[in-house]
Amino acid sequence: MVIGHQARDRKIEIYGAAYAQLVAALKRFPREMWQYRPAPGGWTIHEIIVHITDSEANSYVRCRRLLAEPGSMVLGYDEAKWAQALYYHEQSTEDALQLFQWLRLTSYKLIKDAPEAVWSNTVQHSEEGVMTMDAWLDVYTRHVRDHIEQMEGVYQDWLAR
Repeated sequence: MVIGHQARDRKIEIYGAAYAQLVAALKRFPREMWQYRPAPGGWTIHEIIVHITDSEANSYVRCRRLLAEPGSMVLGYDEAKWAQALYYHEQSTEDALQLFQWLRLTSYKLIKDAPEAVWSNTVQHSEEGVMTMDAWLDVYTRHVRDHIEQMEGVYQDWLAR
């Protein structure tokens, strides 16, 4: 999919603003409810924060593969297994947020002035197939916003309990 420069530039700026958007959203949710699980198998706000950072670490690698090694393989991962096996509830949300900030910022700086030619690069995703640079940007531009909506649902469930 080919998109115009202005549309891509807007997406890149939304992508770059994700940390500020996430921090602002988290202020709406009382810390005492971050461990609240809305249903068996549902994620807590604490887990969502750590997941966002693990996802960003994968995004960081995918971005660099797209830029430096087009045509290479990138791996998917089992988010639920990571949450359990990596003891998300024992991880610091402050550390996760700080790491997310730096991962996102460095990728933002890398792509905001990337030459047009790199936007035609692709990688092979182990689960999704061919991933273009624009598809990567689409996924990660939406990722934080989608999880903020998920957190809002957890919060509303907590309020209703």
